[in-house]
Amino acid sequence: MKPYHARSKKITGFQADMHLQIKHTTQFHYDEPPAYGLLQLRTSPISSSAQTVRTWKTDLTGAIEQARFIDQHGNQTALIEVMAGAQLLELTVSGDVETHSQDGILGSHDCAMPLSYYRRQTQLTEPTDGLRALADTLTPASEHSLSALHDLSALIREKVTYTSGQTTATTTAGDALKNKTGVCQDHSHIFLSAVRQKGYCARYVSGYLHMDAQVFQEASHAWAEVYLDGLGWVGFDISNGISPDERYVRIAQGLDYSDAAPTKGLTLGAGEENLIVASQVQQ
Repeated sequence: MKPYHARSKKITGFQADMHLQIKHTTQFHYDEPPAYGLLQLRTSPISSSAQTVRTWKTDLTGAIEQARFIDQHGNQTALIEVMAGAQLLELTVSGDVETHSQDGILGSHDCAMPLSYYRRQTQLTEPTDGLRALADTLTPASEHSLSALHDLSALIREKVTYTSGQTTATTTAGDALKNKTGVCQDHSHIFLSAVRQKGYCARYVSGYLHMDAQVFQEASHAWAEVYLDGLGWVGFDISNGISPDERYVRIAQGLDYSDAAPTKGLTLGAGEENLIVASQVQQ
């Protein structure tokens, strides 16, 4: 999702609400019907202190839902099987979510994994020389400072220009920093790598962002959260330089993109695969 010029936001204690309508369609077109396909979907939001899910549904074409469960990160997860003979798999999720502004503070730890787990680096956030130098600009977790974390976010935006089409889901934080280009996913991975090096517990978040006068969007959005004593989980939208507010809808979370990817799994014998994604977010 392209960054936008966010309105300034002061901490006033006033809680604003928004009622957001979301529709997201993903299509997989296969040259040949897959011999077998099994996918995990993380496309459904869960109510929290930041949002209340009023309605939500999932419509499938070319697949059947086999199971639904909450994964280790607290994400609602569906397991679907591609139907025999299907050359089109279409997934459409839609619903209404009421969001609440909390100045970016989500609060207490809310999943089965222990907090210490979120200090782990992953293949996508593994430190490089460039990421170590970036981390050296940040104070350690024992001296945590909100302003220092926002300064790190600004530094990442300065070093890595938002440019779509230059990175993929498998681009590492180190490569994005080295190439000085990326999108919200890359900004988040770079931020996560740096803060974890300093001992912070931090996680990746995927979801949607309502942008003024722009209903149709090419992709969902991504940001990061850091756990701070006395506050709990605090969000940082690195690409836009703000903390998430009432314009954000959370969908999934994890150590990195791979834990929060909307679709993840395998298809066998499908030949060439083409992917089409379209999103609508409106008030």
